[in-house]
Amino acid sequence: MNKVIALDIGATKIAGGVVEYEQRDLPPVVGCRMTAQTLPQRKGDAVLETVVELAGKLLQAAMNDSDANTAEDAGIVGIGVGSSGTIDPTTGSVRYSSEIMPGWSGQPLCCRLSETYGLPATALGDVQAHALGEARWGAARGSHSCLCVGIGTGLGGAFVLENQVVQGFRGHAGHIGHTIHPAAAGLVCACGAPAHAELVASGTAIATAYQNRLFTDELDPTLMGDEVARRANKGELEALAVIEANGRALGEALGSWCNLLDPELVVLCGSVTAAGHAWRIAVDEGFKSQIMQPLADMAIVYAALGPDAALIGAAEHLLDKHFKPAD
Repeated sequence: MNKVIALDIGATKIAGGVVEYEQRDLPPVVGCRMTAQTLPQRKGDAVLETVVELAGKLLQAAMNDSDANTAEDAGIVGIGVGSSGTIDPTTGSVRYSSEIMPGWSGQPLCCRLSETYGLPATALGDVQAHALGEARWGAARGSHSCLCVGIGTGLGGAFVLENQVVQGFRGHAGHIGHTIHPAAAGLVCACGAPAHAELVASGTAIATAYQNRLFTDELDPTLMGDEVARRANKGELEALAVIEANGRALGEALGSWCNLLDPELVVLCGSVTAAGHAWRIAVDEGFKSQIMQPLADMAIVYAALGPDAALIGAAEHLLDKHFKPAD
């Protein structure tokens, strides 16, 4: 049995688990789940320390479960990571991160993990890892291709073609939240550019738009998109208007992305997918308004693996890189 220490690094929390493979062609099982707060305002060096510490705790837990004294005896073959930001596909370092994760750019993620624990380490973008997990073992299993869209604190995406995630030359492929959207005109993204889709189609966008709609002088950082969705589902008209506008904006952008990529299906994941029926209807309406007729039958489905998807995708990437038989 092979085991991979897997980590999913987001702007809110760092999730981890041990992904176990009884056989490579059987679905993996995730155990030893642990989490830590990211607290990104501490800057990148401190976040990296938290990542390394959590990996160590997972490694120890896996060894304890196997009653083993070493990682090798426990069957642990490496550390796979899905991380916020752009990951350099050659070095596994963080090439770029917006100010959602200040100081995360340039962090030697894989090098530090590998040097600390003496295990191979690989990394993908967090949504890229999620997409790979869903393509291999989740909602898009067996598909020719899928576009995975992660709608949470921010808005990210990844394209999987014939079971391989497309990273791009610089590792930056899939940053669909940083494409232009007319509803975001006059707004400036955390990356510094204007009018990006993330500003109108994310959990942060929901919370901001709701408070602006109520003419709040100072935004409440504790009021999150899920609370707005809860109020909308209870019938509050201002909250419902925001939820519907957010879903419509996402659907419109989604139609444009699919016109470009022509995936077999779309997989939606992230916290905002729990926003409710009105949000989903608005997504579908926005999508229909932009999608070209030959693609109008494209399925839009919800992710099947939940938070395990990114952990499984990170583990799959590690196995591909270090243990895939040579052609």
